Amino acid sequence: MQVIQTDDRAKRLKVLMSAYACRPDKGSEPGVGWNMARELVKCYDVWVITRTENQVAIEAELAARPVRGLNFIFYDLPLWLRWWKQEEKGVHLHYYLWQIGIYSLAQALNQEQKFDLVHHVTYGRYCVPSFLALMPVPFIWGPLGGGEAAPKAFWQDFGWRGKLYESLRDLSCWVGERDPFVRLTAKRCAVAIVATSETSARLSKLGVKRIEIISGQTGINQQELDQLKQFSRSPLDTPIRFVSIGRLLHWKGFHLGLRAFAQANLEQSEYWIIGNGPERNSLESLANELGIGERVRFWGQIPRAQALSALGQCCALVHPSLHDFSPTICLEAMAAGRPVICLDLGGPATQVSQDAGLKIPAHTPDRAVQGLAEAMTHLAQDADTRTRMGEAGQKRISEIYSWEIKRQFLVNLYEDILNLDKAKVLT
Repeated sequence: MQVIQTDDRAKRLKVLMSAYACRPDKGSEPGVGWNMARELVKCYDVWVITRTENQVAIEAELAARPVRGLNFIFYDLPLWLRWWKQEEKGVHLHYYLWQIGIYSLAQALNQEQKFDLVHHVTYGRYCVPSFLALMPVPFIWGPLGGGEAAPKAFWQDFGWRGKLYESLRDLSCWVGERDPFVRLTAKRCAVAIVATSETSARLSKLGVKRIEIISGQTGINQQELDQLKQFSRSPLDTPIRFVSIGRLLHWKGFHLGLRAFAQANLEQSEYWIIGNGPERNSLESLANELGIGERVRFWGQIPRAQALSALGQCCALVHPSLHDFSPTICLEAMAAGRPVICLDLGGPATQVSQDAGLKIPAHTPDRAVQGLAEAMTHLAQDADTRTRMGEAGQKRISEIYSWEIKRQFLVNLYEDILNLDKAKVLT
């Protein structure tokens, strides 16, 4: 265990955060952990427990740009309890055991600091417990997701690995909902923050007394917003180019995007796919089978800055994911002034408004592909719509999805919880 303290100023309210994923140089959940800590420290003294593997990146960032009041505690399991974890393999078991491991650490830290609030931030899976809920401090759980599921009709497109994955995912949710520690977390949390209505419904069944819906788990900070806005000045008419960005997994739905692009039959247009994953070979084969191999470019895994630059060279983001609960890329596309084409499912359906993109009903794969193709054709042929949607998306990000807005939401929530806790003590 190692503690980095960046401030010794006068006492403010103290918040302890659990952020298994927390990196200043990453998007998605690592970016959530980092940005939430960076925002909340503007109002509170913040301690963050995170994994040791995040230490190098965090120390480098704090050395370059110190943040007063922000303290990090780095922890990992003993080697004999984590030798089997390699990148994404075994991550869920490691995450569960890691949370058990930080409990005594958090208790000892609380004896020293006397925290006012404890907040579990990442990972945000509703069916996995947080043992910090057992501490004698008001506990906030989330933002949470994981209640979303790929519609059964879409399983027909999955290979045996994809079907096995979805079956195991459903089973893990079923088991998690019956885990006594999950139920205890649900019972003891002062509030659960969720990103989608699907997860809200699951938590209600678990007995959570108070659920707050936030506009997605992720957000865009001001620096990122300024950078992404630069792309809005790029021409959107030539060439017509669509892009999908993310890990190449079966549930990301990129196979639907390829089929839609082929069906749209837009001459002189291109489709870029950025990312790597187990589905890459099958997606490349599908592009060739559909006769669009020469117009589809697979970039592989590239640095985030390069990926966002590629986004700025495209006229729209295609994100046909089947169970994302808060994808950062949809927000980044809107911040860059790019319309988003997505399925009307999960997080993207909440993130993308009708005036900032096109949400396609997800009843069957064939109907979804047809809807995606029609959306591509419409945007390809109507530059005014692309511009109008791009401007609406940027406005939506500024008004709802900036980290400054999310900070104010959390500050209001914290103050409400603290006031209620004081009222209980007085009565």
